[in-house]
Amino acid sequence: MTVHFSKYQATGNDFVVIDNRTTGYTFSQEQIKQICHRKFGVGADGLMLIEKHPSLDFNLVYYNSDGSQSLCGNGSRAAVRMASALGIVNGKAKFNAYDGEHQAELLPAGIVKLKMNPVTKTDKIGNDQFINTGSPHFVRFVDAADQYPVFDEGRKIRYSEPFKPGGTNVNFVQPMANNTIFVRTYERGVENETLSCGTGVVAAALAASFNGYSSPVSVKTLGGDLSVEFKSGLNGTFTDIYLIGPAKLVFQGDLEL
Repeated sequence: MTVHFSKYQATGNDFVVIDNRTTGYTFSQEQIKQICHRKFGVGADGLMLIEKHPSLDFNLVYYNSDGSQSLCGNGSRAAVRMASALGIVNGKAKFNAYDGEHQAELLPAGIVKLKMNPVTKTDKIGNDQFINTGSPHFVRFVDAADQYPVFDEGRKIRYSEPFKPGGTNVNFVQPMANNTIFVRTYERGVENETLSCGTGVVAAALAASFNGYSSPVSVKTLGGDLSVEFKSGLNGTFTDIYLIGPAKLVFQGDLEL
């Protein structure tokens, strides 16, 4: 089977994206792992399928590189860029993702502004936070995040007893001046640190608001810069959450499976 694909990256979070509106492809877990493998496949943090939706612009199916499913904030932004390139959307988009309906807007210079679903609950765990932003995220504030052992510490927390059986993504956040934070993330499903994680960046920005940061929070990641807008509600709730940043086509090709 020959599959045409596009490769996109959004602040270094990279994805294989397939227009599946007419082809009707389905992929096994092993095929997804093969596609995302960085030696034997295209190489990506995840695989996305853009499909038809009865009432919205499109349906987005997202798989982590291990074949599991979740919401992906950066992936959603990349999918909106591809949907625009395909002529499915023009300027604004409404689509369905893993956690329900989302809206997005294409801004100049390849920037995509993605509306996230409201956060209705946050949990404090000691000095840390646990926030579900469409995917579960543990947030810990640290000094010198650039030197922090993200893989080792992130893996310990991801597989720790409180988060079984599904596990959690883990974010290590360094507060900076000028309403800015630096975020590094260990992603479950990828089982490694990624250059950026959209839902993790959102969780980190919301957690930072408890420490005096205000919307919009500027976020630095290893893969680039993002911004998070939000409105704070009562008892740790948030609405009107937006993840804003670049997404870009890297290349297109055909893959033999």
